[in-house]
Amino acid sequence: MNSIIEKIGRIGIVPVIALENAEDARPLAQALCRGGLPCAEITFRTDAAQEAIRIMAEEFPDMLVGAGTVLCVEQVDRAVSAGAKFVVSPGLNPKVAAYCQDKGIPILPGTANPSDVEAALEMGLEAVKFFPAEAAGGIKMIKAMSAPYGNVKFMPTGGINADNLKEYLDFEKVIACGGSWMVKKELINAGKFEEIERLTAEAVTKMLGFTLSHIGINAQDEASANKTADTFETIFGMAKKEGKSSVFAGTGIEVMKTPYLGANGHIAVGTNDMERAVYHLERRGISFDVATAKRDDNGKLKAIYLKDEIGGFAIHLVQK
Repeated sequence: MNSIIEKIGRIGIVPVIALENAEDARPLAQALCRGGLPCAEITFRTDAAQEAIRIMAEEFPDMLVGAGTVLCVEQVDRAVSAGAKFVVSPGLNPKVAAYCQDKGIPILPGTANPSDVEAALEMGLEAVKFFPAEAAGGIKMIKAMSAPYGNVKFMPTGGINADNLKEYLDFEKVIACGGSWMVKKELINAGKFEEIERLTAEAVTKMLGFTLSHIGINAQDEASANKTADTFETIFGMAKKEGKSSVFAGTGIEVMKTPYLGANGHIAVGTNDMERAVYHLERRGISFDVATAKRDDNGKLKAIYLKDEIGGFAIHLVQK
């Protein structure tokens, strides 16, 4: 899959923005980056689109800036000349899609039914926009269409919000979601960029879904590990379950049979999507110990430790 599309997948949410004034591009980009979403789809619904793309692309080089509502090849040229790295269209216009492919420009054309998806497949596309998502059947429609088209990835847009975001992203065929709830026109026009930053950060938090999975305690040997687990079972009724290298008390306490990572032990933090969580935490300056990475039979990351301890505990992410 194209590297730009893959990066969109790691980011997870693509803010869809209709800017009326190009001077709002700078503070808006800053708010999105600070909120944790270094990405923007600037729609060609307004005359300010091209200049807004240019400002974001030039002044925020770490941002992934694309053009949306692209209806003709002339708009493709304008968008790319301004610095757009990808193109999104509301429907599948064969002329526009072919032009982008010939130019090596990643495009996510709009689809709403199996015929649209087949047309995209015929053109060699691996990822498409699903629009208007909620009106066209939502996640149920995407799941139904994914059955015969197993290799296609979808970016649903239209009706996505903080409440249904997780439902869409939980489905493996959804590469990312496009949405405007954190960048509503009235907030931009009112200059409420701090509120946009807050809503953006809230969206990222909900997307990653960090929760405490379990706490690991370092015991000195197998006997002391069993004794510790027995104590939790006796006092709190947490059923003991012995494994090869550790003993669990319930599902929240893991006692290691020999000292493992962390001065005191480890804390496991669950997340909705491992790869996405690693991407966003690395953006915040968090480093990972790649030697501790564990993957499933399909190569998907299922666990990895952070390099630094917190309060004497090693920290590792686990897939929920």
